[in-house]
Amino acid sequence: MKFGPNNHEERFSQGHSSAATVATIEAALSADPDIDSSAIEVRMLGPVVLLEGYITKPADRDKAIALAAMIVGEENVHDRMLSRFPPQ
Repeated sequence: MKFGPNNHEERFSQGHSSAATVATIEAALSADPDIDSSAIEVRMLGPVVLLEGYITKPADRDKAIALAAMIVGEENVHDRMLSRFPPQ
């Protein structure tokens, strides 16, 4: 299976389930040691991936979006994450 922006619509229309897409993105987020993904939720709305929840570092937003975009394409990722930075 090839990931990338050019084949998401095709896979989705061929029965690639939302649950499988969510699981793939969650696994990619969990596997990245540089992202605190414990408070990031991944949901699907049709072919669009919604990234919701909280991030604790500004760089986490960009990394989470980039990982999801590698799987479903940048145009299919919608960021709804909120910033919750620890006091310094």
